[in-house]
Amino acid sequence: MPGSPASPATQTGRSGPGMGAALAPLLIDAGLPLGTYFLLHAAFGLSVWLSLALSSTVPAARTAAGMVAGRKLNLLAALMLAVNLAGIAVSFLTGDPRAMIAKDSLVSSVIAVAILASAVTGRPLMSAGLKPFMTRGTPERTAAWDRLSAGCARFRRLETLFSVIWGGALLADCAARIAGAYTLPVTIMAWLGTVMILAAVAAATVAGSVAAIPIQKMIDTAAAR
Repeated sequence: MPGSPASPATQTGRSGPGMGAALAPLLIDAGLPLGTYFLLHAAFGLSVWLSLALSSTVPAARTAAGMVAGRKLNLLAALMLAVNLAGIAVSFLTGDPRAMIAKDSLVSSVIAVAILASAVTGRPLMSAGLKPFMTRGTPERTAAWDRLSAGCARFRRLETLFSVIWGGALLADCAARIAGAYTLPVTIMAWLGTVMILAAVAAATVAGSVAAIPIQKMIDTAAAR
């Protein structure tokens, strides 16, 4: 109806770029290695292990390039790069494709642990992606977020809960992929790992609405004052 408040779905549709930007690096680092693996293994006939080894260098190179382009040290990115390079080195030394697949899970776990740690310390990382998603960049809603985040205990608890949900979902995904790396056929885990991380993102998105919907309502109310 004209003049009626926008539904959550409509608001979400207008505010998607904020959350999309926050998740883009995770999705890119999941999708690019998979595409590279199939290209090397299916199109060029390289072995499973070599295809996995070469494809795993893609996110490492992307992270390094991002740090150089930004001309500043991002501790989370640096830690992920170090874990990635260490995993690649170990995998090359052992020649074990299962270790290569498990390494990808360890890299992802860095993100999960960082998110959970930020929630414990009161500086939830996922708020950086949630804020533009909820405020849509408008001055009124952005100011409302800032006021609530600075002075409302319930709002801060919801911010923390949102990060805990995401961190928990990603950490569970990492554990599942490590288990799969050593129990399922390598050729299956080569693509299933990407499916699992995408499923974890979808699950976290749905579960995160427990915190996101009340946050949205609080911002709506505060912005209207």
